[in-house]
Amino acid sequence: MTTVAALVPFLSGALAAGGVAVAATRRRELMVRWCVWALGVPLVTAAFWLGSPGIAVLAAVVGVVAVTEFSGLLQLGPVDRAVLGAAIVGLVLTAWLAPGEVLRVAAAGALAIAGVPLLSGDAEHGLRRLGAGLLGLVWLGTLAGLVSSGALGLVLFVSVSIADIVAYAAGRRLGGPQLSPLSPAKRWSGTLAGAAAGLLALAVLSSLTWQTAVAVAVGGPLGDLLESMVKRGVRAKDAGRWLPGSGGILDRIDSLLIALAVLLVLG
Repeated sequence: MTTVAALVPFLSGALAAGGVAVAATRRRELMVRWCVWALGVPLVTAAFWLGSPGIAVLAAVVGVVAVTEFSGLLQLGPVDRAVLGAAIVGLVLTAWLAPGEVLRVAAAGALAIAGVPLLSGDAEHGLRRLGAGLLGLVWLGTLAGLVSSGALGLVLFVSVSIADIVAYAAGRRLGGPQLSPLSPAKRWSGTLAGAAAGLLALAVLSSLTWQTAVAVAVGGPLGDLLESMVKRGVRAKDAGRWLPGSGGILDRIDSLLIALAVLLVLG
């Protein structure tokens, strides 16, 4: 299994190669996206380098931002947002400080989320609020898995990111049948090419097992489709607008979240 230190040369080389490729295209949107990666990758790597405390802080911050975007998409009120955010942060901190209590904290979070519409007596929108809150807890709560995954969590992020990029490029070039009506632009050809690229990245990083292979090849695309379903349901193009060239944080971690969930289940 690779370490964070072993990942640094790989990530640096990938960023440099990506920068050269993007500069050659002279496409402004790609240059902006590369600049975001050039700033974000060192910060993420540094957090993983610090071990569990750094990963926990990173996951908590990402979780709060993701809850804000998710709540905006699903039109959750301030109280629902606050309770969901507290549940996600609580899960992450529990995974760091008391990993044996994660299920207990998750159950407490679910009860708190259910209690908000129940106690407010919201007969009109209560079911929607409850369903959205529980979806957010299950979906975004997988960030807690980063704490226990250690360097493997960073490897998974790198692999699904590579798979996403290759899937997008190959799907546009090769065409073929749609992967799902939820995302008409995605093709089976691109998904298979992306899966192959993701597995190759796992192999290069000495992290290829049948569990990580399934997480990247199956979990990654499912995560992307899950966010597409949510966004199509509310007629939104992106989860946010604050990340230049990338939409929001959910648009960047959707594949990682389900890949993490798959890995946690199989592991």
